[in-house]
Amino acid sequence: MSLSTYAIVTGASRGLGLALAQGLLQAGARVLTLSRGHNAELQAQAEQAGWSLQQIQVDLADAAAAQRCAAQLADSLPRDAQRYLLINNAGTVDPVRAAAGLDDAAAIGAAFGLNVGSVMLLSAAFLRATSGLEAERRVVNISSGAGRNPVPGWAVYCAAKAAVDRYTQVAAAENPDVRFASLAPGVIDTAMQVHIRDSDPTDFPGLARFVDMHSSGQLAAPAAVAAKILRYVGRDDFGTTIIDDIRNYD
Repeated sequence: MSLSTYAIVTGASRGLGLALAQGLLQAGARVLTLSRGHNAELQAQAEQAGWSLQQIQVDLADAAAAQRCAAQLADSLPRDAQRYLLINNAGTVDPVRAAAGLDDAAAIGAAFGLNVGSVMLLSAAFLRATSGLEAERRVVNISSGAGRNPVPGWAVYCAAKAAVDRYTQVAAAENPDVRFASLAPGVIDTAMQVHIRDSDPTDFPGLARFVDMHSSGQLAAPAAVAAKILRYVGRDDFGTTIIDDIRNYD
């Protein structure tokens, strides 16, 4: 990267988040990851290559834990980078149920806590901690086409990602000196997709489409999508379109 970068990536122990963290480290960024799991392989790679990596284990679906983590982030952020980057990637598609079956308040609350609440808490801490610094500030909220189009069985996920889109617009309007994008990444070959393919077709009528996409090789590789996202994040026009889709870019 041309600028000295400090990056925070959530949900980085696997899938797209892991690929984003690896791409940032390889480009010379200092990286902090926030995930439920510790990725020992990534840590070993970082130590061998001399990369600057800190991993914090936290369940961002737990509101109290997410708030504590946000406060820790605000207190420990270094002050010497030229670019600060926050990528809110962590998310869940659960609970997968038809609207009439959404009767588990705890599951609904945990999903919104992870998909929406943690985005707000971490973004607030990021904005406060970087306020007044002579540096670029950029925020990527990983959204989904499900937030922009109804998907039967995914009422909670669709609603949460729609909330992320609108929140990102508000945050951008309030902070004109910060670049924001709520970015749909497309359909990626991750553990979430495995979980989706294990859904009950009674709860998720669109199951066959995702099974077909997997069997026909239409799922994008996490590393390829991460590379596209990181190229876009570094562009001068990043954030010009706030509600965006990485498939619009090379």
